[in-house]
Amino acid sequence: MEKQLEELAIMLYEIDAIKFGDFVTKVGLKTPVYVDLRTIISHPKIFRQLSSILWTLHDVSEHADQICGVPYTALPIASLISVESNIPMVIRRKEAKSYGTKKLIEGKYKAGEKCIIIEDVITSGSSVLEVVKDLKHEGLIITEALVVMDREQGGRKNIENSGIKIKSLYTLTQLLHYLLAAGKITPAIVESVESYLATCTTAPLKLLNESTNERLKMDFTSRSKLAKNQLTSKIFELMDMKETMLCLAADLTKTDSILKLAEIAGPHIAILKIHVDIIEDFNEEFIKQLKNLSLKHRFFIMEDRKFADIGNTVSLQCSKGIYKIAEWADLITVHPVAGPGIFDGLKNALKNISEDRGIFVVTEMSSEGTLTAGNYVTDSLKMSATCNLIVGHVCQSNIFSDPGLIQLTPGVKLAKASDDLGQQYNTPESVVNAGADLAVVGRGITDATDKLATILKYKKQLWSAYRTRTCP
Repeated sequence: MEKQLEELAIMLYEIDAIKFGDFVTKVGLKTPVYVDLRTIISHPKIFRQLSSILWTLHDVSEHADQICGVPYTALPIASLISVESNIPMVIRRKEAKSYGTKKLIEGKYKAGEKCIIIEDVITSGSSVLEVVKDLKHEGLIITEALVVMDREQGGRKNIENSGIKIKSLYTLTQLLHYLLAAGKITPAIVESVESYLATCTTAPLKLLNESTNERLKMDFTSRSKLAKNQLTSKIFELMDMKETMLCLAADLTKTDSILKLAEIAGPHIAILKIHVDIIEDFNEEFIKQLKNLSLKHRFFIMEDRKFADIGNTVSLQCSKGIYKIAEWADLITVHPVAGPGIFDGLKNALKNISEDRGIFVVTEMSSEGTLTAGNYVTDSLKMSATCNLIVGHVCQSNIFSDPGLIQLTPGVKLAKASDDLGQQYNTPESVVNAGADLAVVGRGITDATDKLATILKYKKQLWSAYRTRTCP
């Protein structure tokens, strides 16, 4: 085995799969050495030899039902191992499909089956842990992870701390010594890399699901103290005081209808959401009366404008025109599709407003066939993390871990259903279990004959689900 590893190390170096210079790893660390195993697919003999030797690390006493390669570099390695070992393979997609079955895990499998993870290189171990999390969500049992290269920068410990056994063909130190002995690199290169490894490690990662579950287990009062936005703190405190998670969508076209509904619902809701541009008889007196009701019954007003243009345009849309949204809306909704400039534009629109204001970023939508999936979701979370106006995300699932943000989930009805225009509804209990802190209910209340009784029913079910979610 030792001789095989030495020969393989030399071959990998000669096909430029191991490079020395100035590079940056996936987790953002600068490094004098870079292992790029993507090149092996152009060298079938080396490809087969590497896959074969890696599979010898598998504990034969441990039965395996499935193999899963971490996308993308490890996928061909896992595929070859699957074929040679006659063990089925599943693929964990980088992102769920936005069409068809919307699957994240592809392949034929069932809960309770044992799965082995195949990975090319680990630095922090985050890629392996992300795959493990999604496989476990499908009920698969992860027995071990087989890795070609351990960069010795904390990944092994992070994976082992999550309860996963890990074996690697090489550590970076072992690889260096093979190449040094073969005369492929100089002692100076070895010294440089070893010095780098002694001082540069990745931060410990939280255990699988620990960070996201932590948010769901915390009560609103505790989370209010962690919010970076003052309005977010006030919303958490209000929800706790009124024991409500209800955001009422008053998507009505007449001012009198909205005001009557606000009078009935006001004592029982946290937020009243409107679409000002569908109101047929909009006037300044309506805004004045709505603000008075919000003060009387203690709820916040959200204009569900879903701004989605360039910064200068949204600045004008928010502050000018007949609606002057910036002057009265405590909260607004924004699509991140235009890029970070949209947040700068809204900051500009609010620069002369003294009251607390906040933005809900529309990161996911509840309509059928929505394009807000995969990288869109990830990029939205990253982009909005730097804006202090963000109070939370409009989303369908537990996609962020920050307990100081609010998950606002639309599409809620007492019974799971859909309408003729692609809207899909989930029950109060299911959305709270999926991470919702505020649930948007519209037609389930506005179409009800006894609106107050219906409001109280939603309020009670949502709060009961929250209490169960946060129960120790």
